[in-house]
Amino acid sequence: MRLGPALRALAREITLAPDKLIQPLFVVEGLHGREPVAGLAGVYRDSTATLAAQVEHDLAAGVDKFLLFGVPDTQRERGFDHGFTAGQIAALRERFGTAVWLAVDVCLCAHTTHGHCGVLDDEARHVDNGATVAELAAAAAAYAEAGADCVAPSDMMDGRVAAIRAALDGSGHEAVAIMSYAAKFHSGFYGPFRAAAGAAPRGTGALADRATYQIDPARPRDALLSALRDEAEGADILMVKPGLPCLDVLHDLAARIPRPWAVYQTSGEQAALELLAREGLADGARLQLETWTAFQRAGAQAIISYAARRARSLLGRTAKD
Repeated sequence: MRLGPALRALAREITLAPDKLIQPLFVVEGLHGREPVAGLAGVYRDSTATLAAQVEHDLAAGVDKFLLFGVPDTQRERGFDHGFTAGQIAALRERFGTAVWLAVDVCLCAHTTHGHCGVLDDEARHVDNGATVAELAAAAAAYAEAGADCVAPSDMMDGRVAAIRAALDGSGHEAVAIMSYAAKFHSGFYGPFRAAAGAAPRGTGALADRATYQIDPARPRDALLSALRDEAEGADILMVKPGLPCLDVLHDLAARIPRPWAVYQTSGEQAALELLAREGLADGARLQLETWTAFQRAGAQAIISYAARRARSLLGRTAKD
C-alpha cells in the first residue's frame, strides 16, 4: 500500500487543503511602505496603503481566510481607541466583500504602554481582569460593527468570552463568531510575533512576563478548564497555541469537547522551520506539510499559519511528487 503515490493518496486519512488555513496579517498605523518580519519569509508589517494589495495577492494564491492584527501608533493605560483597526476592517470589507473571511485579534498588548494584554490595577502590580474584560468587549463590538466575520480574543482573561458574546449580541451582531484562544500557554515560541506587533511585555516582577495569566505548560489540566469555560460562555471555535509543543493538549481537548478546533502555528515555530531550511538541514516544504498534517491528525479543523499563503504551491508540489 505504500509502493506508489496513487495508493498512498487513496489510503491517507488526513488530506490537507488550502481552505483549512488562516493567514495572519499585520497592519501598522503610521507605517510608510511595508516591513519584513524577521524570521518569517514572505510575512510583512503592512501599512494602510499596502494591506489591500497583500490580501489581493493572497486571494490570487488561494487564501481567503485571514486573522488581522491591528497595531496602533499610540499606546495608553486604559480608555483605548479601536478606530484604527476598525477602519482597516471596514476598508477590507468594502473592497473585497464576502470574498474574504476576516477574523480579528482582540487583545490589548499592542495598545498598552506596558505591553501587557490588559489594564493594570491602580498600583500597577498585575493585570486587572474585570477592567480588561470590559475593554475587550468594547473592542470586539467595534470590530464587529466594522465588518469582522469573527473576533478572536487572545488575552486569556477570565470571563472574556461571555462578555464579548453579550456585547456582540447586544449590538445586533449575533452572527459574528468568536474564535477563542482557549488554551494559550506561556510559551517561548512567540518572539517574531511580538516584534511584528510591538507587543512584548515591558515590566518587572510579576509584570516581567505573562505567566500570571497565560497557562503554565506544565499544567495541561488548566487548558481543559479554560476550554470548558470558553465553550460554556459561547465560543464558536476553540484554539490551542502554540501548536507543535501542545499536540497532546490539542488531541485531548478535541476528543473531549465537540467544537471546531483551531491551532496556531506560532511565529517561533515557523521561524524554526525556516531556519532549518535555510541552513540546508531539512526540506522546508516537507517540514511545513508534515507539521500541518500533525495538527490535523491531533484534531484541528483550522490551522493559523504564517505559511498559509504558500499552501497551494506546497500542496501542488506534493501532488506531483
